[in-house]
Amino acid sequence: MSKIAEYKRLEAQLAEQLAALDKLRSDDKLQREIEFETRLNGLLNEYGYSLQTVLDILDPSPATRTNQPGPRRERSLKSYTNPHTGEVVETRGGNHKVINAWKAQYGADEVKSWAV
Repeated sequence: MSKIAEYKRLEAQLAEQLAALDKLRSDDKLQREIEFETRLNGLLNEYGYSLQTVLDILDPSPATRTNQPGPRRERSLKSYTNPHTGEVVETRGGNHKVINAWKAQYGADEVKSWAV
């Protein structure tokens, strides 16, 4: 694309965006939202509260809010005893190197039955 064609394309895009911006500036809903945000920030500054503090006051039960993850429960400890070798492996996860090797050698169902 030539430089002049790119310049004209960008100039047309800029004109469209400026028209959309002017339309938004005259929108009553936007003006009310801007006024609300300005007044809210003024109140927060006046009383020395943060937005998170106000949210905690309005909704004191954080369990109802979905944007804050709760604590994860700890996985239970599982012990596997290989009856062929007598080897014992304790793990909390399902991606243990020795367990995976046993599953490849003896099959997942059989290794699952070795759990204590």
